Amino acid sequence: MKQKLLLIPALASALFSCQETSTDSHNTDGLDSAALNAITEDTYKAHVVKLSSDEFLGRKPFTKGDTLTVQYIEQQFKDIGLQPGNGESYFQEVPLVEIASEPKNKVLTFKGESGSLLANHLDDYVIGSRRLQDDIDIAESELVFVGFGIVAPEFDWNDYEGLDVKGKTVVAMVSDPGRYDKSLFKADTMTYYGRWKYKYEEAARQGATGILLIHETEAASYGWNVVRSGWSGPQLELISEDDGASFAAFEGWISNETSKKLFQLAGVSPNIMEEAKKPGFKAVPLNVTTSVGIHNTFRKSTSNNVIAKLEGSKRPDEVIIYTAHWDHLGVGETIDGDSIYNGAIDNAAGVAALFEIAKAFQAAQVKSERSIVFLAVTAEEEGLLGSAYYAQHPIFPLNKTVANLNMDAFSALGATKDVSVVGIGQTEIEDYVEKSAAKFGRVMKGESDPTSGGFYRSDHFNFVKAGVPGLFMGAGSELVSTDTADIERKREALAGRYHTVSDEVDENWDFSGIIEDIRLFFDIGYTMSMENTFPNFKTKSEFKEIGDNRLGL
Repeated sequence: MKQKLLLIPALASALFSCQETSTDSHNTDGLDSAALNAITEDTYKAHVVKLSSDEFLGRKPFTKGDTLTVQYIEQQFKDIGLQPGNGESYFQEVPLVEIASEPKNKVLTFKGESGSLLANHLDDYVIGSRRLQDDIDIAESELVFVGFGIVAPEFDWNDYEGLDVKGKTVVAMVSDPGRYDKSLFKADTMTYYGRWKYKYEEAARQGATGILLIHETEAASYGWNVVRSGWSGPQLELISEDDGASFAAFEGWISNETSKKLFQLAGVSPNIMEEAKKPGFKAVPLNVTTSVGIHNTFRKSTSNNVIAKLEGSKRPDEVIIYTAHWDHLGVGETIDGDSIYNGAIDNAAGVAALFEIAKAFQAAQVKSERSIVFLAVTAEEEGLLGSAYYAQHPIFPLNKTVANLNMDAFSALGATKDVSVVGIGQTEIEDYVEKSAAKFGRVMKGESDPTSGGFYRSDHFNFVKAGVPGLFMGAGSELVSTDTADIERKREALAGRYHTVSDEVDENWDFSGIIEDIRLFFDIGYTMSMENTFPNFKTKSEFKEIGDNRLGL
């Protein structure tokens, strides 16, 4: 139930063209050739292949794959010569609870005045509970369609206005109104209000017994297969003081086709979802009920963030944190004889980049003045849990944390002339991206699909919520190659791998562009490490006030 479910935009990579042999450690662009040359395709590829091999069993927390992965990362940090990041330890324990929710009846029945609608588990709906109760039994809960399920005073929008949903089940759409009307919210740049996680949170605040989200592939930016694999099977959650009592009793999704049948059963207009996209929409009781029974089994345990540091030469108390999540989906539903979700792009690619960037900082001719922290976080796929725990229990003070540079799912398509910043316009880190990109002959652009809400969907966002500017960056869309046939071949071969058993390294990968992006990530952090200023959020960012407070402004 906690999947990130982020279909990374086409974050293609660009080919690096630095001098392989240079007698001067800094060229005219201010690049450290020794550091950049320490980032190599051979070692990078070897780490990606290793971490995404079947040996690591899909790297799911609470499994053997968890133990193997964190031990591997720890050993690499040691071999590179990094210091432990948590006192004398390379680990930060993250207390989690694993919840396995099974519907007591695989067929969910919706009852209306004119008849019934039957929905099949996994094919038509998925459902679960984050409450640490053995059994959840909800009888005859009334359904209410609440449009987007958003309460946003600053945008003059309240889907719950005048509505009492206590004891009821709300049905809500994904995304936010700006996707459909550019005069609303932030136009086609999704806000946090469009995220599934926000909608679950708001339904609970409103007192709803349950919530069902309507899946639409384009609005969600991922297909039903991702919902099916992501919200079925055991799920992880940070352990809360109230054992999840503050969550709605059940949370889930229904397919778009099921929603159409549900509205038909309710006797409401087939255009009801179109009406919900307009200002002034009022929630609609559906005069339909459903009964939900869920059996939960759960166990509490710990996973680990893995953390190492390279101490700064002049201001060691100020830190720049590079992050990448090490976890993936583990062993799941068998597809064409394969049940291991290897997660090569998502996110063995990011973890391997931590090692290469650490090597580059070690090789730099002039050592970084600020400390550099390398943080491989757990349970990102379960809802950014490892980074959330770190942000709530920081090892390095947040007011001394300069920035978070997050690496999640590099593209294997090939070199690009541009670089993509997800959530462009949010932080002053973009100024560093633009300057560093220019050194490599690249230009900075925004993400190709801002409607996906990518800024709110990876580990940097937990730093952002705590007032620390975060960067989520990948390559752009303007490929360097002009071989259209080869590009199309690779694009077709690599398509559809997100959160599937086919996310593995094969002959279709082009590593050269990924190496370019890793070198760019290094230069951004290195540049920051030599300064004494702290980047903040930009004026129009909704996080500007939090950032100001963190810095005492």
